[in-house]
Amino acid sequence: MDVLIVEPLDPEVMHWLVARHAVRYAPDLARDPRAFRQALYNVRSLIIPPSVALDADALHHAPMLRAVGRLSAGAENIDVDACARAGVEVVRPSNATAAAEAEFIIGALLQMLRRVPVVNAEGLLVGRELGGSTVGLVGMTPTARPLAQLLGAFGARVIGYDPAVHSSDPLWHRWRVEPVGLRELMEECEAVSVMLTYFTRYHGLLGERFLPFCRPNQVMVCIAPSSVFDEASLAEVLGTGRMAAAWFDSMEPGMLEPGRPLHEIDTLQITPRVSSTTRESRVRSAWGVARRIDELLTAPATRREFRSTDSTDEPIDLAAGGASG
Repeated sequence: MDVLIVEPLDPEVMHWLVARHAVRYAPDLARDPRAFRQALYNVRSLIIPPSVALDADALHHAPMLRAVGRLSAGAENIDVDACARAGVEVVRPSNATAAAEAEFIIGALLQMLRRVPVVNAEGLLVGRELGGSTVGLVGMTPTARPLAQLLGAFGARVIGYDPAVHSSDPLWHRWRVEPVGLRELMEECEAVSVMLTYFTRYHGLLGERFLPFCRPNQVMVCIAPSSVFDEASLAEVLGTGRMAAAWFDSMEPGMLEPGRPLHEIDTLQITPRVSSTTRESRVRSAWGVARRIDELLTAPATRREFRSTDSTDEPIDLAAGGASG
């Protein structure tokens, strides 16, 4: 079997794949891990939802697998290292969701700036405008480019930081983002958007070294994995009111439970990973993943090599934090 599809797919994309390959559409396998593993033996490629895990054990049942695709931007359910060892390419729609994520961030920032008032010079509680603000982008991922364009249209000043992108890189000029250090970014910005591609070395990066220096009444929206934050430091700046509000589009399980620092912080808002999912982004993602899988299946059989690709069929430059020009 060429393609096993476990996630609902745009009908036009499905028909396109069926016309080219032997396809099995089996969304019921998402609810039956044992049956899913049993179905993998002769499968050459997969498209799976976030609820289906592809780990080393599952890969053991898939000796012919060449690629696994996921329509949503994350890859938490896929053991990327195990795929690399098995020569299985992970196809993700990083660029396909960039516009949706940029619009989500703009909406979140507008809401927080208006809904969380500050005291003005007259002593009144008032909201703030995005235009004229300084906005910091942490992570030069594909989302940063359309986001910087939208912020520029509002009249905001846009500064940015990415530990994997040198300040001399021409990307900053192309995307119209001013590179600064992380502490400077926290000190200067009325609003911050965190989009950093996660690596283990970034665990807790936004912690006591930087968060206490945030500009008073700062608002923050995060679409990156919440593990880039130190939860105690985040709870401190939110609990004391130094940071006015934060909006996370998903958070690791258990971080809001009783006994954890962020429990009952009422200026913290969580949404269930909705930033990347729109009608339009789903279609873009489906086409990007399907075309890359078709390319792999029709290519001459060669030594299996691992790559991680985005929905534009270009390799993600992991050394540059996922950014592409």
